[in-house]
Amino acid sequence: MSDEIFDCLVVGGGPAGATAANDLALAGRKVALLDRAGRIKPCGGAIPPRAIDMFGVPEDLLVAKIKKARIISPKHHYVDIPIKGGFVGMVDREDFDEWLRARACANGAVRLTGTYQSLERDADGIAMVMWRPKAEGHGGRPRRIRARTIIGADGARSNVARDAVPGGDSIPYVIAYHEIVRAPRSGCDYEPDRCDVYYDGRISPDFYGWVFPHGPCASVGMGTEQDGISVKGATRDLRVMAGLDRVETLRKEGAPIPLQPLKRWDNGRDVVLAGDAAGVVAPSSGEGIFYAMFGGRCAAQAVDEALATRRATALAGARRQFMRTHGGVFWILRKMQDYWYTTDARRERFVAICQDVDVQELTFDAYMNKELVKARPLAHARIFWKNVLHLAGLVPAWGRETARRAEPGGVGT
Repeated sequence: MSDEIFDCLVVGGGPAGATAANDLALAGRKVALLDRAGRIKPCGGAIPPRAIDMFGVPEDLLVAKIKKARIISPKHHYVDIPIKGGFVGMVDREDFDEWLRARACANGAVRLTGTYQSLERDADGIAMVMWRPKAEGHGGRPRRIRARTIIGADGARSNVARDAVPGGDSIPYVIAYHEIVRAPRSGCDYEPDRCDVYYDGRISPDFYGWVFPHGPCASVGMGTEQDGISVKGATRDLRVMAGLDRVETLRKEGAPIPLQPLKRWDNGRDVVLAGDAAGVVAPSSGEGIFYAMFGGRCAAQAVDEALATRRATALAGARRQFMRTHGGVFWILRKMQDYWYTTDARRERFVAICQDVDVQELTFDAYMNKELVKARPLAHARIFWKNVLHLAGLVPAWGRETARRAEPGGVGT
């Protein structure tokens, strides 16, 4: 394969890379997909209906359909939010990512199993990637693959970004950790169609903890940007709070998750980034699958245009397209996280605000459809003034009639 030249080499076979490889293969491009097998990213696994429709995800990949969300405050007050007129799909990343890779290969992508080593260029200026095939023991001998363009979709600490894109070696990130456990049959307040989100500084000082159903299993985890936090200890405490401390643990996973999109995704020549490598995880919510797949599609379209026009400047279109579509949502979510997630007093009020029906409906409408909702200006006005009152402390966080508590151990009262 050393003398063969591909139109594009995609490094990383997660949702971003596999989507990009699939789109390019369908466009008739000669594409190779390099992925190291066996890695499962820690992830709640939520994908909204927009992702299911846009990317043709078959229903049999969904291990659960979520019909409501429960958010829990530091004082164990909780709000149940129904998902009206639809559901949020849940996937297991091990099976979901492999299906995406297999689909790309079925449509013409060449699959390579191994690890990216370095990026060089031959005498003609063609990108030349050194990679090490996966093999027993210490791995196979290094090999070489040449490609006119490269999509770096190899995670938050992307080696492609480090080697090729200005600023790609300094992406900020949080550490996410979760444990896949056996779903309980009884003994705690757990529902197989409800996601639980814990806004509690004892679990995470700057993010949140979660319990997400996965059919016969559940994902229990948290994330934090702060050093010195025991993610395993916090997850252990969360399992106690949720009444899941005695169920069987099936596997444990941790990984860095980017905090914000990089200011630049391409090198102006032949490399463009996608997914976590580009920093496209939503602030506040931590949602990444949909945005990774959308970013992978943006990268594929930019590469296809660059190849067709022979203009490397087309690669910058990937970031422009993504930020034009979702940059406004990311900005708002970043501001929300920077304010509401900083103290338990603010987290308490944040959960209390979510009692509001306008907040619930607009939040989930935006989540399900992946765009800011502009059709209800009066609702936006009501939400604005309710936020002002809460920020000023002029209203109690919890009324006697509405306060509900979820006691540690997973028993609601």
